[in-house]
Parts: sequence; structure tokens; C-alpha cells
Amino acid sequence: MTTVTPRSAPADAHDVIRVRGARENNLRGISLDIPKRRLTVFTGVSGSGKSSLVFGTIAAESQRMINETYSSFIQGFMASLARPDVDDLQGLTTAIIVDQERMGANVRSTVGTVTDANAYLRTLFSTLAEPHVGGPGAYSFNVPSVTAAGAMTVQKGAKTIAERTSFSRVGGMCPRCEGMGHISDVDLAELYDENLSLDEGPFTIPNYAAGGWYVKIFASSGFFPSDKPIASFTKRQLHDFLYKEPTKVTIDGVNMTYEGLIPKIQKSILSKDRDALQPHVRAFVDRAVKFVTCPECEGSRLAEHARTSLIDGVSIADVTAWQITDLAIWVEELRERHQGPTVSPLLTNLSALLSSFVTIGLGYLSLDRPSGTLSGGESQRTKMIRHLGSALTDVTYVFDEPTIGLHPHDIATMNQLLLALRDKGNTVLVVEHKPETIAIADHAVDLGPRAGSHGGELQYEGDVAGLRASDTLTGRHLDRRATLKEQTRERTGALEIRGADQHNLRDVDVDIPLGVLTVITGVAGSGKSSLVHGSLPRDAEVTVVDQGAIRGSRRSNPATYTGLLEPIRKAFAKANSVKPALFSNNSEGACPVCKGAGVIFTELGFMETVSTPCEECEGRRFQAAVLQYTLGDAHGGARNIADVLEMSVEQALAFFSSPGASVPAAAKMLGHLDEVGLGYLTIGQALTTLSGGERQRLKLATHLGERTGILLLDEPTTGLHLADVDALLALLDRLVESGRSVIVIEHHQAVMAHADWIIDLGPGAGTEGGRIVFEGTPAQLVESGSTVTGEHLARAVSEADHL
Repeated sequence: MTTVTPRSAPADAHDVIRVRGARENNLRGISLDIPKRRLTVFTGVSGSGKSSLVFGTIAAESQRMINETYSSFIQGFMASLARPDVDDLQGLTTAIIVDQERMGANVRSTVGTVTDANAYLRTLFSTLAEPHVGGPGAYSFNVPSVTAAGAMTVQKGAKTIAERTSFSRVGGMCPRCEGMGHISDVDLAELYDENLSLDEGPFTIPNYAAGGWYVKIFASSGFFPSDKPIASFTKRQLHDFLYKEPTKVTIDGVNMTYEGLIPKIQKSILSKDRDALQPHVRAFVDRAVKFVTCPECEGSRLAEHARTSLIDGVSIADVTAWQITDLAIWVEELRERHQGPTVSPLLTNLSALLSSFVTIGLGYLSLDRPSGTLSGGESQRTKMIRHLGSALTDVTYVFDEPTIGLHPHDIATMNQLLLALRDKGNTVLVVEHKPETIAIADHAVDLGPRAGSHGGELQYEGDVAGLRASDTLTGRHLDRRATLKEQTRERTGALEIRGADQHNLRDVDVDIPLGVLTVITGVAGSGKSSLVHGSLPRDAEVTVVDQGAIRGSRRSNPATYTGLLEPIRKAFAKANSVKPALFSNNSEGACPVCKGAGVIFTELGFMETVSTPCEECEGRRFQAAVLQYTLGDAHGGARNIADVLEMSVEQALAFFSSPGASVPAAAKMLGHLDEVGLGYLTIGQALTTLSGGERQRLKLATHLGERTGILLLDEPTTGLHLADVDALLALLDRLVESGRSVIVIEHHQAVMAHADWIIDLGPGAGTEGGRIVFEGTPAQLVESGSTVTGEHLARAVSEADHL
């Protein structure tokens, strides 16, 4: 046999991604070569330009170019992507982005539906379960059972014949709760005051104000008197008021549809996801509606036929409620018994999918877990599952802090997954701050030196050993580890939790100390969030600062969210003797052409929508006349409102603290934003551009002025550089010293070491967790070494001692 050595080809030379002149956001003309089929980590402080380079430049251009290969019809259904601001990009491959964005909070979406595990199970049960009740749809809680009958007209030659026909579809949706798993019980006393008449405005429902259109429809419907108290309605009148089916009525000569109050608010408010509601509407729902488990399906969402169709004595509702580790064992046992050509491939694929859950550290989840309840880290790892067994190679995988939400014990597993993707021949780009993940990189790119206008420059490019030896901010902090607090504070009281049993908690009793910094820790899935978010006493006044999305439109920005814009507008109005409304791009001052958006959106039929800067205002969002009004003097520099919104927090703080443009209320809020590490943010940039960690710190800034109460932070180190963690710890200390009780859910060893009190949950995840395995000071946890957390903290402290 003759072996022929493959000769080299020109294509073999394309082994790097070449970036030349990247200027997206704050990048300053960066040029670099990123090796392909290697793991490259991007480091730097928050706001240094990492995401602008990796996501905004490399991944964005890859996706844009791929989208252009589709027909214009298909492109019409895709997101519109602008070309990034870069001189040249060469060597790009298909980019797959695995980010932290939480999965949709659709109430019908579960872990099983978003990963296709439920699709496998439905097919499995439709094949093996007894009694047989139908196809896969018969086991789906999103498919209702439908029966219809009627006449069908058929043309046969010159004759038209009417034939009777019927149609039926067997779905798995529970008819009582419509596949939701719960039903709502409405407290009528929270909807209206029965001692008032409709003319007097009895409703306590949002948007049902006296004189409003909703109230007018009820008062003018004619089904009951509008001038008498609701308490005096007859039984029939009360039924029509509360439950009447949709009925055509004429009000002021206009044909309208009237329906009872309960079905009306069911459709307009209660059918929506609670977390997606505006705060005041959500408060109404919490006050007026009690959600109880559906008594018919007992929360399984499934109709009776789906619940009683069994494989080896268990239903599809049973197996989706199991912990995935247990489900994987059951499926593997089935696979050993069923070797037929119909079922065997199905069981093999399902077993591989469930094994991926376990491998990635999500074996503690159940398939019936609503996807909206997953944390950012859990969402990201769930998205990773579909890529672990992929046959694709030469793909660029882009990860945004994949270690978020991971205990130090779990980071090693994540590292192995990243290396496995690389070893299959893929390019892996990771934005990361954790030293444990930085250490496994083949190549490191450090941006800085600081954030915003002080960043965007290439500080280092090379191997990790060189990064450690460099004099960059990252290099100096890379080997820094935790330092135990020498003296802890004394508690001033306790927040008592008794008999907590939500999710995997096992009748937990614990006292969370007040007046100190308390850290709740434990491996992912051990029950931390269930304990803190789901088990706190209802009367406890706790301010939760999480990383959830901030509700608002694309016009919302840090200035509007924090209330910062209000004193600024008033200051401009006073200085120029005009109305404050002129200085709002959502009101009288808006550019008449783009309506204050700064861009013009052009619909091109079935082609993608194009956004272009407004030619009238040049993207500044205000009328030209408004921009003539300024604030400040010649010494400090006069600025118009558009100039101010383009300032960073640091620049705005200096401006509104200057003698010629002093606005104390604005300077105070800007100081809070700077204090939480957001000095680099532009105060007028859209909230939709902020990361989860930035959103959390923005929320925190709005609470810094408060001096009492309990503050709950969920992983505040998310997105923070090693150098920024020290500033966070100093901020947490100031909060405690000002009189706040601070509770932090956190895995970062530096935060744990700095705590006054640690509560560790475990010992494992899911059914292996849910217990308090340690309570005490960080020093006591290190000394005992009795938990996984204690072992890792002791190792981090001992490493610091030897540096």
C-alpha cells in the first residue's frame, strides 16, 4: 500500500481571523490576529471594549454576511444587522453566539420544550405507552383537543354536492387550566368597591379610572343600572357585570363588544406573563389574584388521557417532573430493553440529550421547569446543550462569561466543555473574568486600560503566561486571591425563615443576620434562590436588585430610568426661561422628522427594514431650535441637551458639579452611578445595550440614597473585572455601615471571604441539595473545610497567602 503525503494548499494558510481598524463603540482602531481552532479569552474591565470587539465586530459581521446569502424574502424575517465599524475583517467563519440572555418568559415554555427533550418523550409515549391515546400531540400540554362537524361543499363535474364531514384532533392540554398548570382565583373585593356605583368609579384595576373608556362601556351597556351601588345589583345583573359572554352593544352610536369584568381582565391582564407586566399592574395582580394549582391535572398541565397512558407504570407527567439525572437512568434502562428499529434510535438520541444535561451541570433541573425561571448562567448552559453533540467543525463559538452562576466546584466542568468544542476543530472566543477559565486559554487578548472613553485599546495579546507577567491591570490582578476578613461585624437582629420547602428545600430553618454582610452560597442548583427569593417572610421589606431586564422602550436610557433627566430638564428650562418639555426627545423638543428617535426606519416590503440616521437632526433627536439653548458658562463650557446625553457618567458628573452648570440633584445621582462602577456608561444610551451586570448595577444605583432596610443582591460580581471586585466590596461595606442589611447570593471567593456571615447550601444540587450545610464566619468555614465551598475557599486563601 502506498501512502501519499497530502501536499500543502493555499487554503492551509488561513489560520487566523484578521481584524484591522476596529472602531465599534469605544474601540480605538484596534488591529489584531486571532488564531483559529484555538481557545481565545478576552479580558479587561467592564466597558473596556471586549463585547464591542467580540460580539459587536467579529460575531456581528459573520452573522451579517451569512444573512446576506439568504433570499430577500427570508431576510425580511431576520433581524436587521448593520455593518460594524471596522476597516477590514478576514478569515471569518460561521459564528454561533451563546450568550447570557434569559430564555423567553412564555408561560408555556419549559426546559423540555426549549431543548426538544419533550418532543422525544411525546414520540416515545405515543409509541410505547398503554393504553394508546394518539400521536405525539396527545401528550402535549400546548395542543388542545378539538372536535368539529359541519357541511363541506364539493364540486363534482357540473354538480355542487354538500357532504357532511367531521374533524377531531386529540391534544394533551388540560381543558380546565388550558395547559397552564394553575388557575386564577380572583378576589372581587380587590377589583371594585361594591358600595359605589359605576358612575362614581368603583374600580381599583389599573387603567379603569373613573370617566375612562373601560368604565364608560360598563356604565353604558344597559345590562345593569350605572347610578346604583354594585352591592344592590340583582343576581342576574351581577352575573352580567362579572361573567357575561361577549355581546354586541351600541354606545354613543358606536358598535362595541361588551363582556363581563372577569373574562375581560383574564384576557387583558391575567393571560400575560407576570414578570412582563408593568410594576403597578404586577402589584395589582399580586394583590387581587391568587394562583392555585389546577385541581384537575394537579399542575401537570395535561389532560386525563395523557396522564393515564403509562410506560412501566409512569406517565409523561411523572417523568418530566423527575430530576434529569433520574430521568436519564430510566431512559437508559428502557434503551437496554427496546432494541427495535422504531424505538431504539429515539431512545439513543434522548439518552444522549439527557447525558448532555448532566455533563453540563444541569442534571438537577426537571424538564417541566418553566424556562423563564432559569438564571442567566443556567440559560446559557442550556443553550450550550444543542452544540455539544454537533457534528459541525470550523465554527466560531462565542461565549459571554460562561462561568456566570457557577460555583468554583463547577467551573472545571465548564472548562472541559470549552476545550472539547475547541478540540473538535472549532474556534472558541470567550469573554471572561474568572482566573480559572483564563488559565486554560491558548491565546489571551486584554483590552483597556480602563472603561468607556478611557478604554478601547489593545493592552496585551499573547499566551496566558505572558499576560500574568505583563504590567496590565488584568496581569496585576490575575494571581490575586481571596483574603479573609480579620474582624466581622455583630448582627443587630435576624430575618427568620422557618420550614422553607420550595422546590428542593428540605424544611429549612435558618436565621439570616441583619446589620451585616451575609453571603448565601452553594453549588448551582443547591437551593440558594429558592431560599432567598421564595422563602423570605412576606412582611419583610426587602429590596431585590437582580439582573433581570429593565422594562422600557428603545427610547429608555440610564438618564430616564434613574430619574436623572428630570432635574437636568428643569435646569435647562430655568437657565433659558422656557418649558422643561422642550428638553425631552419624547415630548415637545423632539425632532419632527424622526419623532425623537434619532433614526428613520424604512420598510422595504419583504426585504429587511433599514434604519438610517435622521438627516434633519443628524441623529441628535432634538429640534434645531432646542439645541440653541445651553447650560453652563464660557469658563466651564456651555452644552446643549444633546451634548449632555452623549456624555459619560464621569463627564456628566464633572459638568453638573461645575460652578456654571451646577445641578445638585443630577450630580448626586451621577455620583451613585459612578460609585457602582458605571462611570463609563453614556447617560443617553439605550437600556437594551446594557449587559445583565450593568443592569443590576444601574438598579443598585437608584437605591444608594436609602439608609435603612434589607438589600438583596443576586451575584453582583457578574461582569466585573478582578480589579472591580475590590470596589464592589468597598461599596457593600459602605452600605452596611450606613445602616443597610445586605444579603448577597454569590460564588466569588473574594466576596465570600469578605462576608461577616456565610450560609452554605448543599451538599449537592437538586435532590442532593436543599439543606444548610454550614453557617458561620468565613474563617470558621475555612477552618472546618467540611463543605465543597469550604474546600475551595480554603484553597483560594492558601494560594493568596503564598503569593
